[in-house]
Amino acid sequence: MARIDELASIGAIEGTKGCARLALTDADKAGRDLVVTWMRDLGLGIAIDRIGNVVATMPGFGSVAPVMTGSHIDTVGTGGRYDGNLGVLAGLEVIETVMRSGIELTRPLAVAFFTDEEGARFAPDMLGSLVYVGGMPLEEALDITDADGLVLGDELARIGYAGAAPCPGVVPHAFVELHIEQGPVLEAEGFAIGAVTGVQGISWTEVTVVGQSNHAGTTPMELRHDPGYVAARIATFVRELADDLGPPQVGTVGSLSLHPNLVNVVAARAVVAVDLRNTDDAALIHAEQRLAQFLDEVAGAEGVTISTRSLARFEPVTFDDRVVRIIHELAAAAGLTVRRMPSGAGHDAQMFARVCPTAMIFVPSEKGISHNPAEHTDVDDLEAGANLLLHTLLQLTGDELSWPSLTPR
Repeated sequence: MARIDELASIGAIEGTKGCARLALTDADKAGRDLVVTWMRDLGLGIAIDRIGNVVATMPGFGSVAPVMTGSHIDTVGTGGRYDGNLGVLAGLEVIETVMRSGIELTRPLAVAFFTDEEGARFAPDMLGSLVYVGGMPLEEALDITDADGLVLGDELARIGYAGAAPCPGVVPHAFVELHIEQGPVLEAEGFAIGAVTGVQGISWTEVTVVGQSNHAGTTPMELRHDPGYVAARIATFVRELADDLGPPQVGTVGSLSLHPNLVNVVAARAVVAVDLRNTDDAALIHAEQRLAQFLDEVAGAEGVTISTRSLARFEPVTFDDRVVRIIHELAAAAGLTVRRMPSGAGHDAQMFARVCPTAMIFVPSEKGISHNPAEHTDVDDLEAGANLLLHTLLQLTGDELSWPSLTPR
């Protein structure tokens, strides 16, 4: 908890418990420097790759593939102190606990944090882990620009984290990520642990609407070609589409901008970001097709031009059943209530599922709040998740210990 609090003090949002460390900013550099210092203090072998991912591994095992854990330490602009950070610092705590105990493992443990998981500055999200597993060419990732035109590769070099380790990186023996749920299900249903079975598919589309800017008072309604109106129709359609398709389909318009954005001017252009998610890829494709059809219809009806650009597209991911079962059985054996569940948010673990046995552990989020300074998880839940991570990782190395005493929920 001391490490969580100290890391949260970097980029702290005044008057709240939240923090803001957008990827590759000065605040992100300071956070990285702090965590790397903790890694070095434990004598871990540290590798920084060419996209800035940092992997710290227990020394003395040669080329034996590690059992890896980790997450990210970058945040959204109005972030909390647990999202991503918990998985990294709990992983560090697990390794410190094992090393201090004197246990001799048959394969090493490793903890990592990955660049730009949030995608809040450089799209797409999970960028660092995507490059790590070979899902995006390094050169393409380094050329990505942010909203101000700054280039990812340049910013990485500026903060001193353009490392030398190759991408793709070393394939782990297995990967397990501990994370807060970022949703309300565990708390609402009274479960202490989520054994995460997979991650729903994500489709991000940027929609640009170009019409005719004009005077808001003198232009008759029937003669308008209004991108603002079309943007509102898109937002409404996305909500109605999700309602029509039903769970687990969700849809969001969380970003909308108008130009020139003046109260008395019909907009000339609107840019809308549409987020569609589903655990079934066929259903997600159907939702994308429905959106495309609607865009054609509304463009014709309003006399505007619509273009689209894919910002991110990840298929649904199913985690390794054996690793999910280990998490479930260890939690139940400790007297912790556990629920198998998919993740509604994207995580670095979904990238590792491409290359090695992978799963996730969720702990409850109070009121389901995340990406918000009010994000909170009780200390007892954080401790239970960290203990479960410890014993899951040990079992995946082939070295099992007796489970510590935990109070059931």
